[in-house]
Order: sequence, then structure tokens, then C-alpha cells
Amino acid sequence: MKGHMTKSEGRAFKARWAAVNLAEQRELQTTSIDQKARQLAALMESVEALGWKEALASEETEVRERWNTLKKKYGLANRKRGNKSL
Repeated sequence: MKGHMTKSEGRAFKARWAAVNLAEQRELQTTSIDQKARQLAALMESVEALGWKEALASEETEVRERWNTLKKKYGLANRKRGNKSL
């Protein structure tokens, strides 16, 4: 395997990834919310089998801490639950 890419190879590589990114964007835009929900549910059912449970739990703690910090900073800590206006 050679170590360096030529300019034309680099341009071709960049063009291929631009095409991939565009295809992914189009697919996401055309996927129904029901399908996205089913995909998320299937992924969440796989969490333990994939060994992600501990990693997600630690991230959840971090996110909750950040959210609580933001609520305190912006005075949202005393708002009633269910009030969606900020």
C-alpha cells in the first residue's frame, strides 16, 4: 500500500465522501418518524448485548450534571415540570 495520495486521488476521495454524506442526508430526510423510532428502539434493545450499558450510564450521569448546571445558571431550577417555554 502506498503512503501518499495524489491530488487527483484526494479530490476523488473527497467527492466520493461528499456523495456519501449527501445520500445519508437524503435518507434521513425521507425516513419517517415511525421508522426512526423503531430503529432507536431496536438499538436501545441491543445496548446490553453490545456492552454499552456502563458507558451509557456514565454519559447519562454527565449529561444530567450538565443539565442541572444549566438550569441553575439560567434560573430554570424552580420552573414547574411540563412548562415547555423557556
